[in-house]
Amino acid sequence: IGKVGTPDYILLKPGRLNDEEMVVMRQHAQVGYELLKSSRAQMLQLAAEIAYAHHERYDGKGYPQGLVGDAIPLVGRIVAVADVFDALTSTRPYKKAWTMEDARQYLIDNRGSHFDPKCVDALLNSWDKVDEIHRRFQDE
Repeated sequence: IGKVGTPDYILLKPGRLNDEEMVVMRQHAQVGYELLKSSRAQMLQLAAEIAYAHHERYDGKGYPQGLVGDAIPLVGRIVAVADVFDALTSTRPYKKAWTMEDARQYLIDNRGSHFDPKCVDALLNSWDKVDEIHRRFQDE
């Protein structure tokens, strides 16, 4: 949602973002939060929390706040795993889609650093279902 405020030349850039572009890109978490936070609808309040927390990292190296571990709202920790998995397994202007197995290994390798181990384990424990859903909706 926050990416509506991000210029297309950044969103669609085929190469690596430079430092200035990365600053602009990282603003999308705050922008999404600001767009959603004043809603009275409970679902949109939850969406605001997700927008703000989904780029936090379990080890504290994320943004926008640099929260660590359980200080990151659970919804943010869950969506962080789903968001990265989707990004890895989807084709983007700057990269080809990764295989399911490569994405799975990335999640395992970053369990406890980038991601909450419990959230990674929950996804891995449902891997057959994840694979089935991915096959049904994968990029063509």
